[in-house]
Amino acid sequence: AIELFRPLAIEGNAAAQWYLGWMYKNGEGVMQDYKEAALWYQKAADQGDASSQFNLGLMYSAGDGVTQDYKEVVKWYRKAGDQGDLGAQFNLALMYKNGEGVTQDYEESARWYLLAGDQGDVGAQFSLAQMYESGEGVIQDNKESAKWYHLAADQGHARAQYKLGMIYDEGIGITQDFEESAKWYRKAGDQGDSSSQYLLGAKYDEGIGVLQDHEESAKWYQMAGDQGNARAQYNLGLIWGKVEYYEEAVKWLLLAAEQGHEGAQNNLGLMYIRGKGVTQDYEKSAKWFRLAAEQGNVNAQWYLGNMQRDGVGVIQDYKEAVSWFRKAAEQGHAGAQRALKKLESE
Repeated sequence: AIELFRPLAIEGNAAAQWYLGWMYKNGEGVMQDYKEAALWYQKAADQGDASSQFNLGLMYSAGDGVTQDYKEVVKWYRKAGDQGDLGAQFNLALMYKNGEGVTQDYEESARWYLLAGDQGDVGAQFSLAQMYESGEGVIQDNKESAKWYHLAADQGHARAQYKLGMIYDEGIGITQDFEESAKWYRKAGDQGDSSSQYLLGAKYDEGIGVLQDHEESAKWYQMAGDQGNARAQYNLGLIWGKVEYYEEAVKWLLLAAEQGHEGAQNNLGLMYIRGKGVTQDYEKSAKWFRLAAEQGNVNAQWYLGNMQRDGVGVIQDYKEAVSWFRKAAEQGHAGAQRALKKLESE
């Protein structure tokens, strides 16, 4: 092939020059040679070949065969993007968004994302949806955001499907529709999006937008939990606890608690204090209650106050007890309010 294209390239045929650049860049039919690739891309780019301009920009970005130079990257991406090259438009949008090689400019980023999104680039559509959602580089517009999320979701973009599910759930920029929400969570969940799997599990748990089905709920929680979703792990812990499979409950609660889930930390404290699924251990109970209490969990604050007052699992400390009872009381916990009143009167 090179014998066929080289004479044409030497004569100035831009398509042949692009092809030689591609061959040298990828080592197709020739020894890989980035300098030679850049040379031929440059020749074709100078003649206005958009694909060569984009590829030359990529080479300047990576420093392949040329000295890395972001000014050259922007120059060639812009030339290619102005001719409608999708890759150049998307990459240029990303550079302006992140301030990579250019002064950060969200408006310019949105302009290039729009050009790429209008051509159907799914990544650009998703990014544009985010920008309309936050008002970054554009006037904040929930309807526009929903429109672009929908376009990306229709192309199978999992995070766009997740976001669209949330938008239908909350009715932001779109008519609230729980069935549509469940539909999009399912599509994203089928692609492995753990947040969508968790939310779909919650829908089956509560019967919102779908028929209530606890087995189906547990299935989706399991899928999300296996990927490390703390909220799903917590709910699995509750499910197993309800049917008195305490060791399995502790397993899931521990996974969520170690990720900082305050509800799981509180429930783990209860499991240790009651000796369910674990050997009873007041010190470990106090440890988990403290972690949850520090995050504002009112029940953990109440339990920890009791442990501090009675010296169970911790050194007895009335000042600490008062402190935790007060925190719980301020959140409206009736038991803490009574305990606080009693301690302060003594």
